[in-house]
Amino acid sequence: MTNQPQNSPVLPFRDRLLADFRASEERMNGETKSPLHQVRRAALQTFETLGFPTIKHEEWKYSNVTSLINKAYEIDQPSTISAEDLDSLQIPNLSGNILYFVNGQYRADLSRIVSPASEVQIMPFREALTEQSEAVGAYFSRLADFQDNAFTALNTAFAFDGVFIRVPDGKTVAEPIIMRFITDARTNSVAAQPRNLIIAGRNAEVKVVEAYRTLGDEASFTNAVTEVVVARDARVEYYKVQNDTNQSYHIGTTQVRQSDNSLFYSATVTLNGGFVRNNLNIVLDGEHCEAHMYGLYIPNGKQHIDNHTLVDHAKPNSYSNELYKGILEERATGVFNGKIYVRPDAQKTNAYQSCKNVVLSPDATMNTKPQLEIYADDVKCSHGTTTGKLNDEALFYMRSRGIPKEQAQTLLMYAFAEDVMNKIKIAPIREYLEGVVAEKLAM
Repeated sequence: MTNQPQNSPVLPFRDRLLADFRASEERMNGETKSPLHQVRRAALQTFETLGFPTIKHEEWKYSNVTSLINKAYEIDQPSTISAEDLDSLQIPNLSGNILYFVNGQYRADLSRIVSPASEVQIMPFREALTEQSEAVGAYFSRLADFQDNAFTALNTAFAFDGVFIRVPDGKTVAEPIIMRFITDARTNSVAAQPRNLIIAGRNAEVKVVEAYRTLGDEASFTNAVTEVVVARDARVEYYKVQNDTNQSYHIGTTQVRQSDNSLFYSATVTLNGGFVRNNLNIVLDGEHCEAHMYGLYIPNGKQHIDNHTLVDHAKPNSYSNELYKGILEERATGVFNGKIYVRPDAQKTNAYQSCKNVVLSPDATMNTKPQLEIYADDVKCSHGTTTGKLNDEALFYMRSRGIPKEQAQTLLMYAFAEDVMNKIKIAPIREYLEGVVAEKLAM
Protein backbone atom coordinates (compact mmCIF):
# COMPACT_ATOMS: atom_id res chain seq x y z
CA MET A 1 0.00 0.00 0.00
CA THR A 2 1.18 3.54 -0.63
CA ASN A 3 0.26 6.88 0.79
CA GLN A 4 -1.77 9.35 -1.20
CA PRO A 5 0.42 11.88 -3.10
CA GLN A 6 0.72 15.16 -1.24
CA ASN A 7 -0.70 17.27 -4.07
CA SER A 8 -3.69 15.05 -4.81
CA PRO A 9 -7.18 15.97 -3.54
CA VAL A 10 -8.32 14.38 -0.30
CA LEU A 11 -10.81 11.65 -1.18
CA PRO A 12 -13.62 10.50 1.14
CA PHE A 13 -12.38 7.57 3.21
CA ARG A 14 -14.47 4.99 1.34
CA ASP A 15 -13.26 6.18 -2.06
CA ARG A 16 -9.70 6.35 -0.79
CA LEU A 17 -9.86 2.72 0.31
CA LEU A 18 -11.22 1.58 -3.04
CA ALA A 19 -8.56 3.52 -4.92
CA ASP A 20 -5.80 2.20 -2.67
CA PHE A 21 -6.88 -1.41 -3.21
CA ARG A 22 -6.90 -1.02 -6.98
CA ALA A 23 -3.51 0.68 -6.93
CA SER A 24 -2.08 -2.23 -4.94
CA GLU A 25 -3.48 -4.71 -7.49
CA GLU A 26 -1.45 -3.03 -10.22
CA ARG A 27 1.75 -3.95 -8.36
CA MET A 28 0.82 -7.56 -7.62
CA ASN A 29 1.49 -9.05 -11.08
CA GLY A 30 0.44 -12.71 -11.18
CA GLU A 31 -0.62 -12.81 -7.53
CA THR A 32 -3.97 -11.28 -8.46
CA LYS A 33 -4.96 -14.68 -9.91
CA SER A 34 -4.44 -16.55 -6.64
CA PRO A 35 -7.51 -17.96 -4.84
CA LEU A 36 -6.70 -15.83 -1.81
CA HIS A 37 -6.75 -12.63 -3.80
CA GLN A 38 -10.04 -13.63 -5.38
CA VAL A 39 -11.47 -13.72 -1.87
CA ARG A 40 -10.03 -10.25 -1.25
CA ARG A 41 -11.56 -8.98 -4.45
CA ALA A 42 -14.98 -10.45 -3.61
CA ALA A 43 -14.75 -8.86 -0.17
CA LEU A 44 -13.99 -5.46 -1.68
CA GLN A 45 -16.99 -5.76 -3.98
CA THR A 46 -19.13 -6.58 -0.95
CA PHE A 47 -17.79 -3.56 0.91
CA GLU A 48 -18.42 -1.36 -2.12
CA THR A 49 -22.01 -2.61 -2.22
CA LEU A 50 -22.71 -2.38 1.50
CA GLY A 51 -20.89 0.86 2.29
CA PHE A 52 -20.33 1.86 5.87
CA PRO A 53 -23.27 1.09 8.18
CA THR A 54 -25.57 3.80 9.50
CA ILE A 55 -27.79 3.96 12.56
CA LYS A 56 -30.61 2.72 10.31
CA HIS A 57 -28.95 -0.72 10.45
CA GLU A 58 -30.35 -2.58 13.45
CA GLU A 59 -26.91 -3.87 14.46
CA TRP A 60 -25.56 -0.30 14.48
CA LYS A 61 -28.58 1.44 15.95
CA TYR A 62 -26.68 2.84 18.93
CA SER A 63 -23.23 3.20 17.34
CA ASN A 64 -22.86 6.00 14.82
CA VAL A 65 -19.68 5.67 12.74
CA THR A 66 -20.06 9.01 10.93
CA SER A 67 -17.23 10.72 12.81
CA LEU A 68 -15.01 7.69 12.17
CA ILE A 69 -15.37 7.70 8.40
CA ASN A 70 -15.22 11.48 7.98
CA LYS A 71 -11.50 11.63 8.76
CA ALA A 72 -8.55 11.40 6.39
CA TYR A 73 -6.31 8.50 7.43
CA GLU A 74 -2.93 7.40 6.16
CA ILE A 75 -3.05 3.72 5.26
CA ASP A 76 -0.08 1.49 6.17
CA GLN A 77 1.83 4.53 7.41
CA PRO A 78 5.51 3.70 8.13
CA SER A 79 6.61 4.32 11.70
CA THR A 80 9.91 5.13 13.41
CA ILE A 81 8.79 3.79 16.79
CA SER A 82 11.69 2.30 18.72
CA ALA A 83 11.94 0.01 21.72
CA GLU A 84 12.58 3.07 23.89
CA ASP A 85 9.28 4.60 22.76
CA LEU A 86 7.50 1.52 24.07
CA ASP A 87 9.11 1.50 27.51
CA SER A 88 6.13 3.20 29.12
CA LEU A 89 3.80 0.49 27.77
CA GLN A 90 5.62 -2.46 29.30
CA ILE A 91 3.81 -4.78 31.72
CA PRO A 92 5.99 -5.71 34.72
CA ASN A 93 7.07 -9.34 35.05
CA LEU A 94 5.35 -10.38 31.81
CA SER A 95 7.06 -13.26 30.04
CA GLY A 96 6.10 -15.13 26.93
CA ASN A 97 5.97 -14.66 23.19
CA ILE A 98 5.49 -10.93 22.67
CA LEU A 99 4.73 -9.77 19.13
CA TYR A 100 4.60 -6.11 18.14
CA PHE A 101 2.59 -4.73 15.26
CA VAL A 102 2.97 -1.03 14.50
CA ASN A 103 0.29 0.51 12.28
CA GLY A 104 -0.77 -3.02 11.41
CA GLN A 105 2.69 -4.21 10.32
CA TYR A 106 4.74 -6.83 12.13
CA ARG A 107 7.94 -5.54 13.71
CA ALA A 108 10.42 -8.38 14.20
CA ASP A 109 12.97 -5.99 15.75
CA LEU A 110 10.61 -5.27 18.66
CA SER A 111 9.25 -8.79 19.08
CA ARG A 112 10.46 -11.92 20.79
CA ILE A 113 9.38 -15.53 20.26
CA VAL A 114 10.49 -17.91 23.01
CA SER A 115 8.39 -21.02 22.40
CA PRO A 116 10.03 -23.75 20.31
CA ALA A 117 8.79 -24.34 16.78
CA SER A 118 7.88 -27.91 17.75
CA GLU A 119 5.37 -26.49 20.23
CA VAL A 120 3.79 -23.73 18.14
CA GLN A 121 4.17 -22.04 14.77
CA ILE A 122 4.10 -18.25 15.01
CA MET A 123 4.70 -16.03 12.01
CA PRO A 124 3.47 -12.80 10.42
CA PHE A 125 0.30 -13.32 8.43
CA ARG A 126 2.10 -11.86 5.41
CA GLU A 127 4.62 -14.73 5.48
CA ALA A 128 1.98 -17.35 6.20
CA LEU A 129 0.23 -16.43 2.95
CA THR A 130 3.03 -18.23 1.11
CA GLU A 131 4.69 -20.49 3.72
CA GLN A 132 1.41 -21.81 5.17
CA SER A 133 -0.81 -21.26 2.14
CA GLU A 134 -2.70 -24.54 2.61
CA ALA A 135 -3.67 -23.79 6.22
CA VAL A 136 -4.50 -20.18 5.45
CA GLY A 137 -6.58 -21.22 2.47
CA ALA A 138 -8.48 -23.77 4.57
CA TYR A 139 -9.65 -21.22 7.13
CA PHE A 140 -9.17 -17.67 5.86
CA SER A 141 -12.58 -16.00 5.62
CA ARG A 142 -14.31 -19.35 6.25
CA LEU A 143 -15.19 -18.35 9.81
CA ALA A 144 -15.55 -14.56 9.59
CA ASP A 145 -18.24 -14.14 6.94
CA PHE A 146 -18.06 -10.77 5.19
CA GLN A 147 -21.29 -10.99 3.21
CA ASP A 148 -23.32 -8.78 5.55
CA ASN A 149 -20.61 -7.00 7.53
CA ALA A 150 -18.93 -4.03 5.87
CA PHE A 151 -16.03 -3.82 8.30
CA THR A 152 -15.23 -7.53 8.05
CA ALA A 153 -15.42 -7.23 4.26
CA LEU A 154 -13.08 -4.25 4.37
CA ASN A 155 -10.58 -6.08 6.55
CA THR A 156 -10.72 -9.17 4.34
CA ALA A 157 -9.99 -7.07 1.27
CA PHE A 158 -6.93 -5.55 2.97
CA ALA A 159 -5.75 -8.70 4.79
CA PHE A 160 -2.00 -8.41 4.25
CA ASP A 161 -0.48 -8.57 7.72
CA GLY A 162 -1.21 -9.67 11.27
CA VAL A 163 -0.31 -12.97 12.91
CA PHE A 164 -0.63 -16.67 12.05
CA ILE A 165 -0.57 -19.08 14.99
CA ARG A 166 -0.89 -22.85 14.70
CA VAL A 167 -0.58 -25.28 17.61
CA PRO A 168 -0.03 -28.87 16.44
CA ASP A 169 -2.20 -31.71 17.73
CA GLY A 170 -1.46 -32.69 21.31
CA LYS A 171 0.82 -29.72 22.06
CA THR A 172 0.52 -27.33 25.00
CA VAL A 173 2.08 -23.90 24.54
CA ALA A 174 3.65 -23.20 27.91
CA GLU A 175 4.17 -19.47 27.38
CA PRO A 176 1.35 -17.09 26.42
CA ILE A 177 1.31 -15.41 23.03
CA ILE A 178 0.83 -11.66 23.45
CA MET A 179 0.03 -9.58 20.36
CA ARG A 180 0.59 -5.88 20.97
CA PHE A 181 -0.99 -3.68 18.32
CA ILE A 182 0.49 -0.18 18.50
CA THR A 183 -0.79 2.71 16.43
CA ASP A 184 1.68 5.52 15.87
CA ALA A 185 -0.51 8.61 15.55
CA ARG A 186 2.12 11.12 16.63
CA THR A 187 2.27 12.93 13.27
CA ASN A 188 -0.66 11.69 11.14
CA SER A 189 -4.08 10.13 11.42
CA VAL A 190 -3.50 6.44 10.76
CA ALA A 191 -5.60 3.44 9.71
CA ALA A 192 -4.57 -0.19 10.23
CA GLN A 193 -6.36 -3.47 9.44
CA PRO A 194 -4.61 -6.45 11.05
CA ARG A 195 -5.79 -9.96 10.24
CA ASN A 196 -5.11 -12.85 12.61
CA LEU A 197 -5.62 -16.60 12.23
CA ILE A 198 -5.26 -18.89 15.25
CA ILE A 199 -5.51 -22.67 14.83
CA ALA A 200 -5.47 -24.93 17.89
CA GLY A 201 -5.12 -28.57 16.82
CA ARG A 202 -6.71 -31.60 18.48
CA ASN A 203 -6.04 -31.75 22.22
CA ALA A 204 -3.88 -28.60 21.96
CA GLU A 205 -3.76 -25.79 24.50
CA VAL A 206 -2.78 -22.13 24.11
CA LYS A 207 -3.21 -18.73 25.76
CA VAL A 208 -3.50 -15.70 23.45
CA VAL A 209 -3.72 -11.99 24.23
CA GLU A 210 -4.60 -9.07 21.94
CA ALA A 211 -3.65 -5.65 23.35
CA TYR A 212 -4.27 -2.29 21.68
CA ARG A 213 -2.58 1.05 22.39
CA THR A 214 -2.12 4.31 20.48
CA LEU A 215 0.75 6.77 20.80
CA GLY A 216 0.10 10.38 19.80
CA ASP A 217 -2.82 12.78 19.67
CA GLU A 218 -3.92 12.33 16.05
CA ALA A 219 -6.90 10.17 15.13
CA SER A 220 -6.46 6.42 14.61
CA PHE A 221 -8.67 3.73 13.12
CA THR A 222 -8.07 0.04 13.73
CA ASN A 223 -10.24 -2.54 11.99
CA ALA A 224 -9.13 -5.96 13.23
CA VAL A 225 -10.43 -9.45 12.46
CA THR A 226 -9.30 -12.58 14.32
CA GLU A 227 -10.42 -16.07 13.30
CA VAL A 228 -9.97 -18.81 15.92
CA VAL A 229 -10.22 -22.54 15.15
CA VAL A 230 -10.62 -24.73 18.25
CA ALA A 231 -10.31 -28.38 17.20
CA ARG A 232 -11.61 -31.42 19.06
CA ASP A 233 -10.52 -31.55 22.74
CA ALA A 234 -8.55 -28.29 22.36
CA ARG A 235 -8.47 -25.51 24.95
CA VAL A 236 -7.99 -21.85 24.07
CA GLU A 237 -7.78 -18.89 26.45
CA TYR A 238 -8.26 -15.58 24.65
CA TYR A 239 -7.92 -12.13 26.20
CA LYS A 240 -8.48 -8.77 24.60
CA VAL A 241 -7.30 -5.58 26.31
CA GLN A 242 -7.96 -2.05 25.06
CA ASN A 243 -6.46 1.02 26.70
CA ASP A 244 -6.50 3.59 23.94
CA THR A 245 -6.83 7.34 23.40
CA ASN A 246 -9.94 9.46 23.06
CA GLN A 247 -9.03 10.01 19.40
CA SER A 248 -8.98 6.30 18.60
CA TYR A 249 -11.62 4.32 16.73
CA HIS A 250 -11.60 0.55 17.03
CA ILE A 251 -13.71 -2.04 15.24
CA GLY A 252 -12.78 -5.58 16.22
CA THR A 253 -14.32 -8.90 15.21
CA THR A 254 -13.32 -12.21 16.76
CA GLN A 255 -14.90 -15.24 15.12
CA VAL A 256 -14.54 -18.61 16.85
CA ARG A 257 -15.50 -22.14 15.77
CA GLN A 258 -15.37 -24.98 18.29
CA SER A 259 -15.37 -28.73 17.70
CA ASP A 260 -16.32 -31.62 20.03
CA ASN A 261 -15.21 -31.43 23.69
CA SER A 262 -13.38 -28.14 23.19
CA LEU A 263 -13.10 -25.17 25.53
CA PHE A 264 -12.95 -21.49 24.61
CA TYR A 265 -12.41 -19.09 27.49
CA SER A 266 -12.34 -15.33 26.88
CA ALA A 267 -12.21 -12.00 28.68
CA THR A 268 -12.48 -8.59 27.02
CA VAL A 269 -11.41 -5.55 29.04
CA THR A 270 -11.97 -2.08 27.57
CA LEU A 271 -10.50 0.66 29.72
CA ASN A 272 -10.30 3.57 27.28
CA GLY A 273 -11.05 4.45 23.67
CA GLY A 274 -12.94 7.15 21.84
CA PHE A 275 -15.13 4.70 19.88
CA VAL A 276 -14.90 0.94 20.43
CA ARG A 277 -16.94 -1.82 18.86
CA ASN A 278 -16.13 -5.39 19.88
CA ASN A 279 -17.82 -8.26 18.05
CA LEU A 280 -17.30 -11.68 19.64
CA ASN A 281 -19.01 -14.50 17.76
CA ILE A 282 -18.72 -18.14 18.79
CA VAL A 283 -20.11 -21.18 16.98
CA LEU A 284 -20.24 -24.30 19.18
CA ASP A 285 -20.08 -26.69 16.26
CA GLY A 286 -19.60 -29.87 18.26
CA GLU A 287 -20.96 -31.81 21.21
CA HIS A 288 -19.84 -31.17 24.79
CA CYS A 289 -18.29 -27.79 23.96
CA GLU A 290 -17.81 -25.09 26.57
CA ALA A 291 -17.61 -21.36 25.94
CA HIS A 292 -16.98 -18.79 28.68
CA MET A 293 -17.18 -15.08 27.88
CA TYR A 294 -16.39 -12.26 30.29
CA GLY A 295 -16.31 -8.54 29.64
CA LEU A 296 -15.54 -5.32 31.51
CA TYR A 297 -15.84 -1.79 30.14
CA ILE A 298 -15.28 1.51 31.98
CA PRO A 299 -15.97 4.46 29.67
CA ASN A 300 -15.86 8.06 30.84
CA GLY A 301 -15.81 11.49 29.21
CA LYS A 302 -17.50 11.08 25.82
CA GLN A 303 -16.18 7.58 25.20
CA HIS A 304 -18.41 5.07 23.42
CA ILE A 305 -18.01 1.32 23.98
CA ASP A 306 -20.17 -1.24 22.18
CA ASN A 307 -19.96 -4.99 22.85
CA HIS A 308 -21.84 -7.31 20.49
CA THR A 309 -21.76 -11.03 21.22
CA LEU A 310 -23.25 -14.06 19.48
CA VAL A 311 -23.21 -17.61 20.83
CA ASP A 312 -24.45 -20.08 18.22
CA HIS A 313 -25.23 -23.52 19.67
CA ALA A 314 -25.17 -25.71 16.58
CA LYS A 315 -24.84 -29.16 18.17
CA PRO A 316 -26.31 -30.83 21.28
CA ASN A 317 -24.92 -31.12 24.81
CA SER A 318 -22.99 -27.84 24.87
CA TYR A 319 -22.61 -25.13 27.51
CA SER A 320 -22.02 -21.39 27.38
CA ASN A 321 -21.77 -18.79 30.09
CA GLU A 322 -21.50 -15.04 29.58
CA LEU A 323 -20.98 -12.19 32.06
CA TYR A 324 -20.37 -8.59 30.99
CA LYS A 325 -20.09 -5.64 33.38
CA GLY A 326 -19.91 -1.92 32.75
CA ILE A 327 -19.19 1.21 34.78
CA LEU A 328 -20.17 4.43 33.00
CA GLU A 329 -19.19 7.93 34.08
CA GLU A 330 -19.70 11.51 32.85
CA ARG A 331 -21.15 11.57 29.29
CA ALA A 332 -20.06 8.09 28.27
CA THR A 333 -22.26 5.71 26.31
CA GLY A 334 -22.28 1.95 26.39
CA VAL A 335 -23.95 -0.74 24.31
CA PHE A 336 -24.39 -4.43 25.00
CA ASN A 337 -26.12 -6.62 22.45
CA GLY A 338 -25.87 -10.29 23.33
CA LYS A 339 -27.55 -13.04 21.35
CA ILE A 340 -27.86 -16.74 22.12
CA TYR A 341 -28.97 -18.87 19.18
CA VAL A 342 -29.94 -22.50 19.76
CA ARG A 343 -30.43 -24.53 16.60
CA PRO A 344 -33.06 -27.30 16.27
CA ASP A 345 -30.52 -30.12 16.71
CA ALA A 346 -28.85 -28.52 19.74
CA GLN A 347 -30.78 -30.42 22.41
CA LYS A 348 -29.46 -30.48 26.01
CA THR A 349 -27.99 -26.99 25.58
CA ASN A 350 -27.23 -24.94 28.68
CA ALA A 351 -26.71 -21.26 27.93
CA TYR A 352 -26.57 -18.33 30.33
CA GLN A 353 -26.07 -14.64 29.75
CA SER A 354 -25.87 -11.71 32.16
CA CYS A 355 -25.04 -8.03 31.68
CA LYS A 356 -24.79 -5.71 34.70
CA ASN A 357 -24.08 -2.00 34.59
CA VAL A 358 -23.52 0.85 37.02
CA VAL A 359 -24.26 4.34 35.71
CA LEU A 360 -22.63 7.04 37.84
CA SER A 361 -23.81 10.15 35.98
CA PRO A 362 -27.21 11.35 34.75
CA ASP A 363 -25.51 12.19 31.45
CA ALA A 364 -24.20 8.66 30.87
CA THR A 365 -26.25 6.22 28.77
CA MET A 366 -26.34 2.43 28.62
CA ASN A 367 -28.24 0.56 25.90
CA THR A 368 -28.76 -3.16 26.37
CA LYS A 369 -30.39 -5.77 24.17
CA PRO A 370 -30.19 -9.38 25.37
CA GLN A 371 -31.65 -11.88 22.90
CA LEU A 372 -32.59 -15.55 22.90
CA GLU A 373 -33.56 -17.52 19.81
CA ILE A 374 -34.33 -21.11 20.74
CA TYR A 375 -35.40 -23.75 18.21
CA ALA A 376 -34.84 -26.83 20.42
CA ASP A 377 -37.19 -27.98 23.18
CA ASP A 378 -34.87 -29.64 25.71
CA VAL A 379 -32.64 -26.75 26.82
CA LYS A 380 -31.84 -24.54 29.80
CA CYS A 381 -31.28 -20.94 28.76
CA SER A 382 -31.51 -17.62 30.54
CA HIS A 383 -30.54 -14.04 30.01
CA GLY A 384 -30.81 -10.85 31.99
CA THR A 385 -29.55 -7.32 32.21
CA THR A 386 -29.54 -4.68 34.94
CA THR A 387 -28.58 -1.02 34.88
CA GLY A 388 -28.60 1.15 37.96
CA LYS A 389 -26.67 3.23 40.49
CA LEU A 390 -24.29 2.14 43.21
CA ASN A 391 -25.84 0.25 46.09
CA ASP A 392 -27.03 2.98 48.47
CA GLU A 393 -27.18 0.65 51.46
CA ALA A 394 -23.62 -0.54 50.98
CA LEU A 395 -22.46 3.04 50.48
CA PHE A 396 -24.26 4.15 53.67
CA TYR A 397 -22.75 1.26 55.64
CA MET A 398 -19.21 2.09 54.52
CA ARG A 399 -19.63 5.79 55.28
CA SER A 400 -21.04 4.93 58.72
CA ARG A 401 -17.75 3.14 59.37
CA GLY A 402 -15.78 6.31 58.69
CA ILE A 403 -14.86 5.73 55.05
CA PRO A 404 -15.07 8.98 53.03
CA LYS A 405 -17.74 9.03 50.32
CA GLU A 406 -15.38 9.12 47.32
CA GLN A 407 -13.23 6.32 48.70
CA ALA A 408 -16.31 4.24 49.48
CA GLN A 409 -17.61 4.72 45.93
CA THR A 410 -14.25 3.67 44.49
CA LEU A 411 -14.16 0.54 46.65
CA LEU A 412 -17.67 -0.45 45.60
CA MET A 413 -16.90 0.09 41.91
CA TYR A 414 -13.70 -1.91 42.17
CA ALA A 415 -15.52 -4.76 43.89
CA PHE A 416 -18.12 -4.65 41.11
CA ALA A 417 -15.40 -4.91 38.45
CA GLU A 418 -13.42 -7.58 40.27
CA ASP A 419 -15.78 -10.38 39.18
CA VAL A 420 -14.40 -10.00 35.66
CA MET A 421 -10.83 -9.05 36.57
CA ASN A 422 -10.44 -12.30 38.50
CA LYS A 423 -11.22 -14.26 35.34
CA ILE A 424 -7.90 -13.24 33.78
CA LYS A 425 -5.61 -16.20 34.42
CA ILE A 426 -2.31 -14.63 33.30
CA ALA A 427 -1.16 -13.13 36.60
CA PRO A 428 1.09 -10.24 35.37
CA ILE A 429 -1.66 -8.99 33.02
CA ARG A 430 -4.33 -9.31 35.70
CA GLU A 431 -2.21 -7.46 38.26
CA TYR A 432 -1.35 -4.72 35.78
CA LEU A 433 -4.99 -4.23 34.82
CA GLU A 434 -6.07 -4.18 38.44
CA GLY A 435 -3.79 -1.21 38.98
CA VAL A 436 -5.03 0.61 35.87
CA VAL A 437 -8.66 -0.02 36.81
CA ALA A 438 -8.12 1.17 40.39
CA GLU A 439 -6.41 4.33 39.11
CA LYS A 440 -9.20 5.09 36.65
CA LEU A 441 -11.99 4.49 39.15
CA ALA A 442 -10.27 6.79 41.67
CA MET A 443 -10.27 9.74 39.24
